[in-house]
Amino acid sequence: MKDLLDNRLVIPAIGAPMFIVSGPELVIAQCKAGIVGSFPALNARPASMLDEWIARIREELAAHDAANPDRLAAPFAVNQIVHRSNDRLDHDMAVCEKHKVPIVITSLGARPEVNQAVQGWGGVTLHDVINLRFAHKAIEKGATGLIAVAAGAGGHAGTLSPFALISEIRAFFDGPLALSGAIATGGGIRAAEMMGADFAYIGSPFIATREANAADAYKQMIVESSADDILYTNYFSGIHGNYLKPSIRAAGHDPETLGEADPSKMNFGTRGPDGDKKAWRDVWGAGQGIGAVDAVESVAERVARLDAQYRAALDAERRFTLRRGAVQA
Repeated sequence: MKDLLDNRLVIPAIGAPMFIVSGPELVIAQCKAGIVGSFPALNARPASMLDEWIARIREELAAHDAANPDRLAAPFAVNQIVHRSNDRLDHDMAVCEKHKVPIVITSLGARPEVNQAVQGWGGVTLHDVINLRFAHKAIEKGATGLIAVAAGAGGHAGTLSPFALISEIRAFFDGPLALSGAIATGGGIRAAEMMGADFAYIGSPFIATREANAADAYKQMIVESSADDILYTNYFSGIHGNYLKPSIRAAGHDPETLGEADPSKMNFGTRGPDGDKKAWRDVWGAGQGIGAVDAVESVAERVARLDAQYRAALDAERRFTLRRGAVQA
């Protein structure tokens, strides 16, 4: 994976794939800005649109690289739901193979045949996990690397502290590792590295960008909300995730009295708990890090801000090291 990313990342970050929000515009902007951009294959609807999306991304990134040989774009990734209930998986994987997608992010079940297919065409697979048991299974089934989805992450998140999850994974795995969970600043990216991750996996801050395929009200809600406005529930998809309370209220639900959904009815965003497709359009996911987002801006501006914060964190680290050395001397 190092060869794939060498001299292509401005900061060690991957833009997380987000339901509805992540499309070609967002992915292309992220890659041009210097972070890995990604989108869920299921966002391309109908299924035939996936081929068009990937072709467009490849074409625009190739044009960028030709015009900017000293500032190459980062690679892109496609997220595949590999759970058996995803009846599009075979079709979508065939499209990814056609285009030799460089990175495939897999979710909700580890599949050896998927890992083998991607690695067969020269790509890498990153599997998202919420605990150590799933991490072991993913590596046993051939994933190239892992995404540790810790407490506070947007969408389908886990509940473990990132300190615990990263430490336990690193006890047995030394391959590519990304950390997800309320990372919204450059300092947070550096902290992820210090804990043992190779990359920060960042989603919610990119909802509030001009290139995101999100309603203006959604973007503004990200700007106006904080960690206290996030609710962890499985009500909307059968899988626990983090959602914006104001959007839940606006959709006619009381965040304080939501029941539990049947996990066997998980639907990956095709419809709400009552079979209503509108519920998914109007109930919006986000992570606990959104308090750091104070404006809607372009992806380039957001990445530049993260880069400046990241470099400031590195400078502070160097100054601390020098002071400690002086004291010890």
